[in-house]
Amino acid sequence: MILPPVVFAALAATFLWGMNREDPGNLPSAMIGRQAPAVPDTTLPGKVQLNDEMLRQPGVKLVNFWASWCPPCRAEHPTLTDLSTRLPVYGIDLKDPEPNALSFLTEDGDPFAAIATDPRGRGAIDWGVTAPPETFIVDGEGQILFRFAGPLIRDDYTQRFLPELERALAAED
Repeated sequence: MILPPVVFAALAATFLWGMNREDPGNLPSAMIGRQAPAVPDTTLPGKVQLNDEMLRQPGVKLVNFWASWCPPCRAEHPTLTDLSTRLPVYGIDLKDPEPNALSFLTEDGDPFAAIATDPRGRGAIDWGVTAPPETFIVDGEGQILFRFAGPLIRDDYTQRFLPELERALAAED
């Protein structure tokens, strides 16, 4: 008799706590402050293969999980193209048929300095990716500084992602 009200109270407390967090839309990542996990060792034909060594080269860089079948990935593509003029942007193509991925990059442009493919999603699991697009800011030692889940567009981009990127770039100097 007492168990249902106790369970209900526990759930209500959990929901209340979740709604009152500082940023309820932000999904925390256990990867922040850790070395970037290994990247898959496959790429698209004619593209530069992304490798772990690239993530440990000097300078801030971005790692973006994307797919041609993902509408938010298409929406953020112009932002990635713009960012690629400022710093290296690396892509990991997630669960995407090779012809579709190549067609997307041919039609919309290729902002990626190097690409890995993750056809089964195993690499995404290692990185803690929940769904594309997700973008990671990585420092010159290969350490993950920030994780952004969702497309890099509008207010989320300018108010949440860009300040973290600027902070990482300033710390590099």
